[in-house]
Amino acid sequence: MPYKHNDRKRHHFKKHTYALNNYREYNQALRQRGRFDIWISEEIIHNWHHDERVYDGTGSSVKYPDSTIEACHYIRLVYKLPLRQAQGLIDNLLMKLGMDNLQCPDYTLLSKRLKPLNLTAPRFRKHEKSDDKIAAIAIDSTGLKRFGKDEWHQEKHKVNAKRSCRKAHFAVDESHFIQGAVLTDKNTMDDQVVGTLCQSIITDVEHVSADKMYDTNAVYQTLEEHFPEAEIVIPPKDNTFADEVHHPKRMSNLIGCFALGIIGWQSVRQYGKRNVSETAMQRYKKIIGNTLHSRKIENQSKEMLLGCSILNRFTLLGMPNSY
Repeated sequence: MPYKHNDRKRHHFKKHTYALNNYREYNQALRQRGRFDIWISEEIIHNWHHDERVYDGTGSSVKYPDSTIEACHYIRLVYKLPLRQAQGLIDNLLMKLGMDNLQCPDYTLLSKRLKPLNLTAPRFRKHEKSDDKIAAIAIDSTGLKRFGKDEWHQEKHKVNAKRSCRKAHFAVDESHFIQGAVLTDKNTMDDQVVGTLCQSIITDVEHVSADKMYDTNAVYQTLEEHFPEAEIVIPPKDNTFADEVHHPKRMSNLIGCFALGIIGWQSVRQYGKRNVSETAMQRYKKIIGNTLHSRKIENQSKEMLLGCSILNRFTLLGMPNSY
């Protein structure tokens, strides 16, 4: 990004301040985020559990549908509660509403039912394109901590505590909706999951941006197959050289950087659209948290997708329009 070229002198720059031209609407949207009924709707209450369970010889059918399990996990993540506290909160809420015949699934059931949830992509994605514009997609990744001491503990006691992280890969459109998300181990390279992210994207795309870690022929080929008309904007790596074996669009970006300079090329090719992926990662860590609570990677993947679904739901409520 351009700010990296001013790294030595950017401490002299005054931090930008922004104003909102939709403060009233955004302020109301922030209050709406704390409501219970955006997660537990009347339809979910009506179908809270199955009245009859079928026994077919291989085991009884589930008592609670997936919608109930998801709603309980949404509340757990939004209010940052352990499973037992989430169960107590939901039980108390149902009791206060006079629904004594309903109860929250047991915390052990919530944990076991997380893995088999039919959730392969974030929910609450916006299908209709605003103003009939084709979506622009930005791809990036960040780390989510599994366990380990926090930074303050390590700095105070001068210890290198054991830490372990998972890597979350996001594909975000220009309206801040997370269209695709994949969780991998920390050793998985960013360019290896582009195909999986592209399969989750349900909107038309004409602009795809990513950082130089995605500058490989395989990434260009994958993006070309999924979005033939898309403009691919990925800066070349420092050691990239012109070669006829490179993808044509990759060569075009390389030549453009040499001809216009990196700042000029970023301005012409609208590389700044990649900021939405950085914003999405910061929103996830600020709102959902930077730590995974589940222990197994299958459950961690579903937990991360539920967190992305929460961010999409908050985006539907309203986003700031700054200037």
